[in-house]
Amino acid sequence: QVQLVESGGGLVQAGGSLRLSCAASGRTFSTYHMGWFRQAPGKEREFVTGINWIGGSTYYADSVKGRFTISRDNAKNTVYLQMNSLKPEDTAVYYCAADRSPYGSSSWRVNDMDYWGKGTLVTVSS
Repeated sequence: QVQLVESGGGLVQAGGSLRLSCAASGRTFSTYHMGWFRQAPGKEREFVTGINWIGGSTYYADSVKGRFTISRDNAKNTVYLQMNSLKPEDTAVYYCAADRSPYGSSSWRVNDMDYWGKGTLVTVSS
């Protein structure tokens, strides 16, 4: 069992930056593909970005490419999301998720993720 705890959310003006962190419990963090998802009010949860277990490959939704960066520190059992040039449409609850898939990467589909954090709210004001 893995527990994921997100932090770093808050209120920021458009054009600003935030850095989210996701701390994972357990000794097998380094074997999980890790992703960030978000859910805006009235919308479905959507994929934002992911990083495979070894950290060699990263994936981004088109809406955040060039603005967001995912990284992981397996020694600290932590995955990060650096968000720059934030827009009001980035407002959402951001969730960290883990995929135990033994393959080289994840599908990054919501239903394929095995563990979820409780989320952290990011609000971007215009």
